[in-house]
This record gives sequence, C-alpha cells and structure tokens, in this order.
Amino acid sequence: MIKTVLFDVDGVLLSEEHYFDASALTVWELLISNNYLGLAPEKFKTNYSAAEIKTIRENVFGKNDDVLKLMKSRGLNANWDMIYLSFGHQLIHLLSQIKEKEDDRINGWLKEPIDREVLLEMGRGLQKYEVNLDFDRFISDFEQSTETKQELFNYLNQLASVQLGVQTTIFSGISALWSVCEHASQEWYVGDENVEKSTGRPSVQLGKKGFLANETTLADKAEIEALFSFLKESGVKIGIGTGRPELETIQPFHHLDWLKLFDVNYIVTADDVLKAENELVERQSLSKPHPFTYIMGLNGRKTSVETCLNTPLPIEKGEEVLVVGDSLADLLAARKMGCQFAAVLTGLSGKDARSDFEKYEADYILDTVLDVRGLIERN
Repeated sequence: MIKTVLFDVDGVLLSEEHYFDASALTVWELLISNNYLGLAPEKFKTNYSAAEIKTIRENVFGKNDDVLKLMKSRGLNANWDMIYLSFGHQLIHLLSQIKEKEDDRINGWLKEPIDREVLLEMGRGLQKYEVNLDFDRFISDFEQSTETKQELFNYLNQLASVQLGVQTTIFSGISALWSVCEHASQEWYVGDENVEKSTGRPSVQLGKKGFLANETTLADKAEIEALFSFLKESGVKIGIGTGRPELETIQPFHHLDWLKLFDVNYIVTADDVLKAENELVERQSLSKPHPFTYIMGLNGRKTSVETCLNTPLPIEKGEEVLVVGDSLADLLAARKMGCQFAAVLTGLSGKDARSDFEKYEADYILDTVLDVRGLIERN
C-alpha cells in the first residue's frame, strides 16, 4: 500500500520549457557577451523575442533538443549542470583553435579555478583570432564516452587532454566556472527583481525580466490541485523533491494556490541540496540521481544532513513510497531507495521516453501526473 507520494516538479507538474530556454540563453550569453568571453557582443541583448529564443535554443541544443536529450539519457538532471557541460565543452573547442599560438596561456588558464575574471582574460585571448563556435560537436564528442551523471564533468578533463594537450582536473565537481554558469542562469530565469534573493549576489547583467511569473502547468491547474486534495483525504502523505531552487518552487506553488496543500517541511529543493553539499568535509554532488533529495523529502527538511546520508538503503518499507518523476535520474534515485517509481511522459522527450522507462523497468508509466490517482485507488 502506498502511504507517501513524492513528486518531482519539472516535467511532472510544471513545464521545463522555460528552463531550457533560459539554459540556452545562458550558454549564448557566456559565449558572446562582453561580461564573459565577448565573442560577438553586438548580438547580445536581454530582451530576445520568442522567435529569437527558439533560434538560439536550436543552435545551442540542436533542432530537436538532441544535446539536452543526450544529457538526460546519461542521468544528468539539473539545468545548471547541463549549462556547465555545454559551455565547458564549447570553451575547450574554442581554445583548441588557438592552441598553437597560445599554448602557455591555455595551460595557465586550465590550472587554476576559472572564475569570471579568467573568462574575461580568455575572451581577450580568443578575440585576437578568428574562431568559430560548433555546437554540433557535442553529440559526436560525448557519444564516444560512457560516462554518466556528474562523471560527465570528468570527461571534459579528458577532452582537454586530447584536444588541448593539458592534463587538468579543473572541470570536475562544483567548480568556480560552474558557479558562474549557475548565476548567469538564475539571472535569466528569475529576472532582476529576484536575482539577489535567489543567489545572494547582485546581477552581473541587468535588464532580464525572467520567466518566473510565466509558469505552465502540465495538466489543468485545478485538476492537479484536486489530485493533491484526493491524496491527502486518502491518508497519503505528499512531498516534493525537485532540482528547482526554493524561490522557483515556492513562488509558483503560491501563485497556483497549491502551497496550502503542502507542509513546506516536505518540500525539498536545490537550495537544500546545495546547503547539504556545503556541509560536507569532502565536496560531492548530492543532486539526483543521488537519492538525498527524496530521502529528505520523505523525512522532512528538519532532518539533519548526516541522518539523511546515513539512512540505510534500500529504506525500510520502501514499497510504501512512490516517487513520481519524468527522468532517468528520478528513476535511479528511487531504485537506490527501494521505492516504487512512476514515470510520467510529460518531460522533455514526451511519449518517446516510454522505451527508456520500459528498459529500466519503471513500476508504472503514466501519460500524465493525474494518473497517480488511479494507482492509489487500485492500491
């Protein structure tokens, strides 16, 4: 009998499309804006039209989002990680074009943390030469690897070795460059009004309105609310385990009038994960497919990080917990916990994801989150 349901948000309750738009805009900005590499500052602005955003996204991630789909298929779930991997890959490609003339400088750049000041210096170096972006290389380069999840970051180090002749570990883990990518992404998604509240830092580039007030639900808003009410009335505990930051979870739930149905102690977000990572003596990623998000979602945010990390896996009575997600990362986290997993086909790949979920033997495959009700009624 299912006694607890833990929901992912993106691709399950709310559309990811604006996140992917913001991700593409972030990679584009990091490459062309004078605040970063500055390769084509005349093309940068903060108010692209919907048609322009579509074009940029197709350039960065492919016409059918093939780059995003590849990363998702390898278990990478967080948009910040996807931005970092895409930009890091393009940076290596750009540096490879000036290797013969700037070998010493490239070696120096890849030995120390790459913060925004280093990116500006790299940009000044790149601007002296004719270099070309090539987003199509991502698929061919990464199809040669077998890495999954955060190990994909380590593969960037391998590419640096092969393409630049530099032995480095600079791209591994949550680096200074990762933080630059994360902050620029937040500017695009939450807009000027919320950046400092979201990140604790002021905007590098003002003028971004953000997507936060323009969320799209993946089923009728009232029907999703009715699902939450039905679960609670049936005695089922509900919680959230999302890769979204707290602001981008709580504020939309408030606008949609869903927050009243949740105990915020059981809404676990990327902020909780980052806080936990910062408490560790040795830094490691706790984002999905690591089960930390859902373990804390089950036990509550008041539970210590140590307790969550030391929870024996699979958890006791895991069959009574249902995780509802749209990605392989969600499935793998649920598997580690010994929980049941319901895959919904409303994520990036839509109904095409069915074969992957069948391959990994998801317990249930649902057309929409609303179908969770039927699972509970049959339980």
